[in-house]
Amino acid sequence: MTVEQSDTIKSQIRDFVQEIANTKGVSSFTDQESLMENGVIDSLSIFRVVSFLEDKFHVRIGDEEINNDNLQSVETIEQLVLSKRGKAAQ
Repeated sequence: MTVEQSDTIKSQIRDFVQEIANTKGVSSFTDQESLMENGVIDSLSIFRVVSFLEDKFHVRIGDEEINNDNLQSVETIEQLVLSKRGKAAQ
């Protein structure tokens, strides 16, 4: 996977999370910021994020992977997608 593809994945994740953030009155956040701690996403939004990831990037997120470590920030979500895509390519 090229750096450009990775940037595209990150930007698509960021754009989707921004849509959720807009509904909560959050205008901006960083890629490293804790999305749950800062009110960008909540427990219900997590399921929307997981559904988006599975549909958009054709990955399967297991129940045990739906946790704060994997879904903490745009960067950790990107790493989850990249790791899932890497496993699918093997």
